[in-house]
Amino acid sequence: MIDIRDATKKYDSGPPALAGVTLTVAAGECLAVLGHSGSGKSTLLNLIAGLDRPSSGSVLVDGTRVDRLGEAGSARFRRASIGMVFQFFNLLDDLTVLDNILVPAQLAGMGRAEARRRAGDLLGSLGIDRHAKSYPQRLSGGERQRVAVARALMNRPALLLADEPTGALDSRSAADVRQLLLDLNAEGQTVLLVTHDVELAASTAHRTIELVDGAVARDVAGGAVRGSAPLADNTVGGPAGAVR
Repeated sequence: MIDIRDATKKYDSGPPALAGVTLTVAAGECLAVLGHSGSGKSTLLNLIAGLDRPSSGSVLVDGTRVDRLGEAGSARFRRASIGMVFQFFNLLDDLTVLDNILVPAQLAGMGRAEARRRAGDLLGSLGIDRHAKSYPQRLSGGERQRVAVARALMNRPALLLADEPTGALDSRSAADVRQLLLDLNAEGQTVLLVTHDVELAASTAHRTIELVDGAVARDVAGGAVRGSAPLADNTVGGPAGAVR
């Protein structure tokens, strides 16, 4: 699903935001990316989503060399292949829940009847069908994040990118979102999760990588990297982030 080779991103004369990252993610995998602020997490996410290009190296996602796409091509790629969930939901407050979920389908040119059927299915499966005619500001944080997930899944993306999806939630809502991500991944959805929350990573991911100063410092199967404790399998010493 994702094949990044020796990707470096430089913005100025200082240290690179990403430094020679090599990373592969299989279809159906759930990968968590951990790291402190400034470690390169957001840059990595932007390269995968085609929102930015590497200074060198290659980025292949769902069979597409996204580093070679122009602006219009990148937009089409995201619309077809990428669903994105953000920390602060990014819902449109003047649209109902249903209309928020329908936006990606409208942009993709999906037929109205098909779009409404798909939205109805998502509303039901995510347990928010009773809120279809409500406005986002009337919902709890956990409910708004479910709406955001439904919107992200509207066009059946190959890859779901979740950027700090529990960062703005209370503990109970965060637990709901963790379970939601688990359920989606169990159904075959490929998920790449960027987070500071080691509990979220430990409870949802098949594999966790830690970025330090723009490079993959550690790559572990199963639970999250915790503090500075030694890792059970492959502290990276060769090509960064290679799948076992």
